[in-house]
Amino acid sequence: MTGYGKCVVDYNGKKIHAEIKSLNSKNLDLSVRAAMSYRDKEMEIRQLISQRLLRGKIDFSLWIEKDENQMATPINKGLVKEYYRQIQETIAETGVPEPSDWMSLLLRMPDVLTKVEQEETSDEEWAVVRSAIEKSIDELDSFRRQEGEALKAKFTDKLNNITSLLASVEPYEKGRSERIRQQIVDALEKTLKVDYDHNRLEQEMIYYIEKLDIAEEKQRLSNHLKYFAETMDGEIGQGKKLGFIAQEMGREINTLGSKSNQAEMQNIVVKMKDELEQIKEQVANVL
Repeated sequence: MTGYGKCVVDYNGKKIHAEIKSLNSKNLDLSVRAAMSYRDKEMEIRQLISQRLLRGKIDFSLWIEKDENQMATPINKGLVKEYYRQIQETIAETGVPEPSDWMSLLLRMPDVLTKVEQEETSDEEWAVVRSAIEKSIDELDSFRRQEGEALKAKFTDKLNNITSLLASVEPYEKGRSERIRQQIVDALEKTLKVDYDHNRLEQEMIYYIEKLDIAEEKQRLSNHLKYFAETMDGEIGQGKKLGFIAQEMGREINTLGSKSNQAEMQNIVVKMKDELEQIKEQVANVL
């Protein structure tokens, strides 16, 4: 979800800057700062951005860089002349000495430095500004897509690693039931040296082995891995779903770990957890 975009356009001696930044967020959190000239367009700007960017903490700025001629506050020359004339008359009538610095005095007189009234944005100018906003969003979107492709490659690599690790569990499953049975029998006959009901032992063994069976967990984890990959290739805006699938993958891996009674299998489970954790760390970046 992170990204950055900027566009600068020229219009009537002004440079109009449109800049947009995005960080991770569960929802759309949009902040808009616009030059005074475009404050009345803020709702339209918000709609324009929210239609394109579904999630993320979005900061958008729109400002104007004017040339020196436009930045200078105009001097009301006619008013300066009138103040000068009236002051000269007053001096002649009263005999008050002339000021030593006429210009400093005159520039301090009311309304000599004319404040330019804010002009209404024309349709032509707004079309230029709107185009700049859209281009900045395009640039941010391109940035996001590049990040998305990199994340997809990383996720695919991690999914493949988990799939390979899951397959590596199979050799340790073979003969596991018989080894467990033999350990119990040895404990009864050699260590405890007691007689026992062989039929009852077989019944208990069946129950015990079923509790340790991981076939269902393996199948569900395999399905989640495929579903995660399919979702990545689906529509835009599936980040939350990918997060949910990752959670389900974690549950199955944890169950595999709790049912593993061999060091080799537990080591494999630890490796799968490590791969999944790297997926979870980055899935928040997915739109």
